[in-house]
Amino acid sequence: MELQQTHTSFRQQADPAAALQAFCKENFSTEPLLVRAAGRINLIGEHTDYNNGFVLPAAIDKAIYLGITKRADRQLQFHALDLDDHYSGSLDNLQPSPRHWPDYLLGVVQQLIQRGYQIGGFECAFGGNIPQGAGLSSSAALECAVLFALNNLFELNIAMMDMARIAQAAENNFVGVRCGIMDQFASIFGKRQHLIKLDCSSLEHEYIPFRFDDISLVLLDTQVKHSLASSEYNTRRAECERGVALVRQHHPEVSSLRQVSMDMLDAYVKPEHDVTYNRCRYVVEEIARLQDACKDLLRDDLAAFGQRMFATHEGLDKLYDVSCKELNWLAEMASGASGVLGARMMGGGFGGCTINVVQKDAVNNFIEKAAYGYQQQFNVPLKAYVTSIEDGCRLI
Repeated sequence: MELQQTHTSFRQQADPAAALQAFCKENFSTEPLLVRAAGRINLIGEHTDYNNGFVLPAAIDKAIYLGITKRADRQLQFHALDLDDHYSGSLDNLQPSPRHWPDYLLGVVQQLIQRGYQIGGFECAFGGNIPQGAGLSSSAALECAVLFALNNLFELNIAMMDMARIAQAAENNFVGVRCGIMDQFASIFGKRQHLIKLDCSSLEHEYIPFRFDDISLVLLDTQVKHSLASSEYNTRRAECERGVALVRQHHPEVSSLRQVSMDMLDAYVKPEHDVTYNRCRYVVEEIARLQDACKDLLRDDLAAFGQRMFATHEGLDKLYDVSCKELNWLAEMASGASGVLGARMMGGGFGGCTINVVQKDAVNNFIEKAAYGYQQQFNVPLKAYVTSIEDGCRLI
């Protein structure tokens, strides 16, 4: 989910942390605790999370910044600096807000109380520089920011894994979005110049180095979000489950596509339903592709890794059918552009961004070429964001 931006003055600050600190100094009665929680990208491994596969996310240099202080009562005061908005409430009456944005904080508070953690009233202010609507998980960053801040402020001693689970539960149960854990996990566990190979079945993870000083990660934002996205997401989940059910008739031990081989799909799914077969084939191939891609990185073979990104996009378009003409145009353009090693659509599909691995000396020309061509093709301005891989949640 993305927080909706209506006010830009804070976002335009060159140093969001300094701007936040200045606001807190002017408006808070005591020195605040300051936290930074990163947005995230996912290099490869799309639509594999709810199939118990692997994902390969990373925390980035775009983040939510939050300042927080204790109160002597049980009141809650939230200042959304990007939105130029304010919320007042109480620990004793946690109800969803019609303005929606407070729910990301209130959901975290509710989860802590339900788990028996002792917290008091608090006041916080937050803002950030995570691009809106680009699929970089500003909502997860906000949940993780307030949770990380409360953990430190009230000395709750919550383990990092539990923080990821609590932040996910806040979005699932209070905000009402049935997201997986990848976004919150990346924001909590992010490590500079490393990707996180996350096993969505066991939540075991390992860090994969991504230390390429001559490489930039460029996001190209289509600025479109087709209405199919939410309904088709549910349909894809159901199609994957149907494939698992067909395999399970012959292999009762199978509970997800993580345990399914191409031989099983060919034998038990393909004869029954072509579309279901294509959906499942993409997921099974993507789970294997991600593991091979990690081996590429461990060999410092970024060219091979990039080719797997192109293959992922092809699968998302032709087999999983979640791309769109705008995303396909950008991926095709990138495949022929100088200095681009890999590109694919990122996220649920039907709009949003492509993620591109680009040599630093080619970035400016690549963005100019993409923006000009996209404007000519679709009469829509193209937004571009150059990002790098940084640490996850931390005090500042």
